[in-house]
Amino acid sequence: MRMNGAQILLESLVREGVEVIYGYPGGVVLPLYDEFPKFPQLKHVLVRHEQGGAHMADGYARASGKVGVCLGTSGPGATNLVTGICTAMMDSVPMVVLTGNVSRNLLGRDGFQEADITGITLPIVKHNYLVMKASEIATVIREAFYIAASGRPGPVHVDIPKDVFQEFAEFEWPEEISIRSYKPTTQGHMGQVKRAARLIDEAKRPVILAGHGIIWSGASAELKALAEKAQIPVMSTFLGIGAMPGDHILNIGWMGMHGAYHCNHAANNADVVIGIGMRFDDRAMGRFSDFNPTARVIHIDIDPAEIGKNIKTEVPIVGDARQVLEQLIPIVKQNTHLEWLQWIDDLRREHPSFTLPETKGQDISSQYVVREIYEACGGEAVVVTGVGQHQMWTGQQWVFRRPRTLITSGGLGTMGFEVPAALGAQMARPGELVWSICGDGGFQMNIQELATIVDMRAPVKMAILNNGVLGMIRQWQQLFYNENHVDNDLRTTVCQPDFVKLADAYGIKAIRVTEKQKVRAAIEEANAYPGPVLLDFRVMTEENVWPMVPAGASLAETIEDPTLVEARKKTGQLVS
Repeated sequence: MRMNGAQILLESLVREGVEVIYGYPGGVVLPLYDEFPKFPQLKHVLVRHEQGGAHMADGYARASGKVGVCLGTSGPGATNLVTGICTAMMDSVPMVVLTGNVSRNLLGRDGFQEADITGITLPIVKHNYLVMKASEIATVIREAFYIAASGRPGPVHVDIPKDVFQEFAEFEWPEEISIRSYKPTTQGHMGQVKRAARLIDEAKRPVILAGHGIIWSGASAELKALAEKAQIPVMSTFLGIGAMPGDHILNIGWMGMHGAYHCNHAANNADVVIGIGMRFDDRAMGRFSDFNPTARVIHIDIDPAEIGKNIKTEVPIVGDARQVLEQLIPIVKQNTHLEWLQWIDDLRREHPSFTLPETKGQDISSQYVVREIYEACGGEAVVVTGVGQHQMWTGQQWVFRRPRTLITSGGLGTMGFEVPAALGAQMARPGELVWSICGDGGFQMNIQELATIVDMRAPVKMAILNNGVLGMIRQWQQLFYNENHVDNDLRTTVCQPDFVKLADAYGIKAIRVTEKQKVRAAIEEANAYPGPVLLDFRVMTEENVWPMVPAGASLAETIEDPTLVEARKKTGQLVS
């Protein structure tokens, strides 16, 4: 069948099962937009900024497990996608990013709105393509989706010049795809799997570190089976939250810079550390050189480049987390580690983490708001956060029982992620309750996507923890920069908008909450409302995230909430 390049692209997306594309039109992609009405299977969402579109595709992918798709025009349209692409790359999120470019005869001549987006995105994608013939589009799209979703997931970029959209060619769809230079290893080497099993059987103080790769490989059931068979405590990275039910007796919490005190110390005192689908990154591990130097480390990961990169590994296993666990579980012996589990429980009791702070009068704590949303939802919601204090408090105060229910920017730490990604998540799971928990700083970075939420009639619930400052910046300046609070104040240094009026301008129901006793009622009203809702919670400014591992410190140097330490001193409890 003979088609033009635009038709070939859209037909290829249909063949890949794409349901929604988040895009913004521009001159060089108008030939593509001209063909959209002929493909009603594809829902195009008109975003208000290309970065928002990239985050929507990201949120859609994380919530659904499918490949997200976004689209931008040449020049600034393409460069506006870069932050969203890098966010997806750092967190291993499968996306296909489509851009248009100037016509072939203008490439490299600095034409209007030309940018070398292929060169710009080279370090932040799994692969990218510059398509120079319409006849190549179908094969490129087939390969792009395969690369994005297989192995370690990630974004793939496809750039198509304007005149390639207009060029005619025969449409030929490749049912099978084989890329000689790209053959991800999914099965673990059986010799290494047996070595890992022996090490686990011999361990007295084992611990599993569960990462985002567990969720992407669909290995939650296998993780639980391994932990239960060998009675191994499981802790997660921040992006690994939800990989194992948060209320399971062997799930001891999450580790890292703002993870639980007992998790950090358990990781630092284990004799065998089993990292599965995680990068051993600095936010989780603290100072690499001082992480548990006597531990024997097993590392299971789909990406061979991650193994041994940060932490010395005794038993490396390259493979898909689910498939490797399926190999490992039958040969690991049943075991008990009662003394080790008791040691962790005692440490948790002596050094409680994630305790709600006491407040005076009607003061509202951000942590209290998150906990109230959790209680009001019965824990059953998809939660999308921005980056900062509210992100950490969400991980601390919400018990996530299912994978893909916490959606957040981890590796890149992208403020402005929360609003557009929540729309993507809501479209991926239209029958579920979606809450976006936001900071007042990050919320304003992609605030224009409120219009897209209204367009899509998406019933996203947004809670702004409005403390008037860049909270994590204020905390670091207080603790590490002699309280030199430079430009962290959003209420006095610059104009802080009235979020309720802004929501009203977009046609969104909004409620301002200034008293603690009205928090739950506002949340329940939002849950009951059939459309989008914005809640502006005026919360305390002077509130810090504890525990905390200072940047460059080891997990053994985890700092607890000073008020809890003082309280233990007064009651004569052990303080270490």
